Amino acid sequence: MRKVVSMLLFVAGAGLLGGLLPAQTKSDFSGNWKLNASKSDFGLMPAPDSITEKIVHQDPSLRVDYAQTGGTGDLTSNLVYTTDGKECVNHLGDNEFKSTLRWDAAELVAETKGFFDGNEFTAKDRWSLTDGGKTMTVARHVSADGADFDMKMVFEKQ
Repeated sequence: MRKVVSMLLFVAGAGLLGGLLPAQTKSDFSGNWKLNASKSDFGLMPAPDSITEKIVHQDPSLRVDYAQTGGTGDLTSNLVYTTDGKECVNHLGDNEFKSTLRWDAAELVAETKGFFDGNEFTAKDRWSLTDGGKTMTVARHVSADGADFDMKMVFEKQ
């Protein structure tokens, strides 16, 4: 009986302690972001001239209005996601992408599969904020056309 009471006290105490610790907050990626090319690394891909993203994030909803010039070509797209692990489907021209986004502490992890110009690819992103929310870094691992490579895109809040 003593062991049961001791265990219950431990569990109750651990629960109380857990309630006193600060909760890990999720990042808010909302804002207008501009790529800092000098701090970014595009791996095997040609670096774009510019990328801007307007992000509206009201968890679990996340919308990214994306514009790129140069690199692999001029692209614009409006991407809509949820951060709750449900599959989201987006299109870039005739290309369809399926993504799931989930939280890992304050970082957002996105896994995307699809075809781009007939080539199958997968990408795994980790989005993080630093500098008091003024810098957003997207670390990406890509598998496409038999090649694996990493990219790092650093954005500054405008």
